[in-house]
Amino acid sequence: MSDELPPLPTTSYAVLGLLSFGEPLSGYEIRKWAENMRFFYWPPAQSQIYSELRRLSERGFVESAEVVQTGKPDKRLYCITPTGEGALRVWLEEERAEPTIVKNSVALKLFFGHMTRPEVLAGMLERFVDDTQQMLGQLAVVQKYMENEPKFAASALVTEWGCHHYNAEAEMTQRLLARLRGQLGTNADYSDKRSER
Repeated sequence: MSDELPPLPTTSYAVLGLLSFGEPLSGYEIRKWAENMRFFYWPPAQSQIYSELRRLSERGFVESAEVVQTGKPDKRLYCITPTGEGALRVWLEEERAEPTIVKNSVALKLFFGHMTRPEVLAGMLERFVDDTQQMLGQLAVVQKYMENEPKFAASALVTEWGCHHYNAEAEMTQRLLARLRGQLGTNADYSDKRSER
């Protein structure tokens, strides 16, 4: 029976990466930082972060210390070890990355759109455009912050990539919306129809 440990999931490396910027973080703080990954990667839940921290600690990739706080509960801070940094570099330098898996519920519903009315689909696409533009606004704030911090130079490139991605999503969705409206024989806004349902 092999004693070789199973490979780490991508989420483990994401947690290691968040600790690699040199600042000790609590599990809660890691979760807050992970929120910035939502623009390009599904952020792990708080419970998953603690599971990954336990796994990484067992392998010696992170270490932790209890910090006493006045007037509020003590907290445990985690930092990456030299062994963890080495594991992260090996993962980063692998020739191939995992294939991208697209999980877009709007696209899925549109795929089965023959089961509902075009105006229902149009309303869904309108909301998706609105949500995408909100994401762009949030991402612009993150991008501005990262561009001003030398240690986030590579991360800032991802925010720029994200801006292009969401702009393309919004533009394509607006094209599809125009085609749906054409099927209905009008360019009217469907917000009134949505409110009637």
